[in-house]
Amino acid sequence: MSSVLHITNGDIFTQRLQKLNLKGDVITWREMLCEGKTLPTVGTETFWKTRFEFLHKNYKVSKSWFIEKTLKEYRSLCSHKQQDQIVLWFEYDLFCQVNMLAVISWLLTHRKYAEISLVCCGKEDETDNMYSLTELTDDQLLGLYRNKKILTQDDTEFADYVWQLYCSNNPIRLENLTDFNDYQFDYLGDAIKTHLKRFPSIVNGLNDMENTILRLAMDEKPKSKKEFMNVLLNNQGNLGFADTQYDRAITRLKPLISSLNPVRLSKKGKEILEGKTSYYSCIQDNDVYLGGALKYNFLYNTNANRILKL
Repeated sequence: MSSVLHITNGDIFTQRLQKLNLKGDVITWREMLCEGKTLPTVGTETFWKTRFEFLHKNYKVSKSWFIEKTLKEYRSLCSHKQQDQIVLWFEYDLFCQVNMLAVISWLLTHRKYAEISLVCCGKEDETDNMYSLTELTDDQLLGLYRNKKILTQDDTEFADYVWQLYCSNNPIRLENLTDFNDYQFDYLGDAIKTHLKRFPSIVNGLNDMENTILRLAMDEKPKSKKEFMNVLLNNQGNLGFADTQYDRAITRLKPLISSLNPVRLSKKGKEILEGKTSYYSCIQDNDVYLGGALKYNFLYNTNANRILKL
């Protein structure tokens, strides 16, 4: 008899999946590896120490919370050694795709014998809408499950390779990857492009997300911070971020925003948005990592869509 283990992208979807009564146990991957420093050796003591330090410093995550929520669930994953079928449930966005890479890398090392399959959602109809797993009906989820992609050895080794590059100190190697279409990851190529645009722009020193925050503040003129947050979450492309990530980004950009109730840009904010001056020297921080690379050691050339090393 084969046994099944489901690994999901978050608690909300885990609760939803349990109601579908599919065969097998469910583990939640409680991490956000798209933010902060990552190491290629997923699950090692150094890996978790690095992650806790980032989450504690930037999101005030306590040690007890980290142990209870993240490490306990990870240990539960470690103890599930019998299942020979592992089903990954992840979404199209950057947040999910980076977590997916890390999980596959871990499975490749620790569950070599298992058949790994992927249920991934995004473009589910003829519209331009991208859908999360929780937005789908039960019938749609069951349909995706029936049509899940069984990953080949080539697929899993490619995912592991992309993860190693994501954790390296040079994003230019990631930029040079062109063969995403040869593997069964429909949304990974776009997620990596989104990741690369998180390095500061050569034009004004802000990255794509930070420029979008300023542009939406200017164009939409939200009446309150709450309204602003809704605008940002609804116009974030395929980042897959929550309000906590946007709250941190807004705090970093505070000198460029004169008011949050209503939302208004400062004079300097307008000048930077218009490309008249650069914010690079003001925002530069030697401790901000995107994967394994220091964010401010690179610039993104928006005209050529290329990364430049400083």
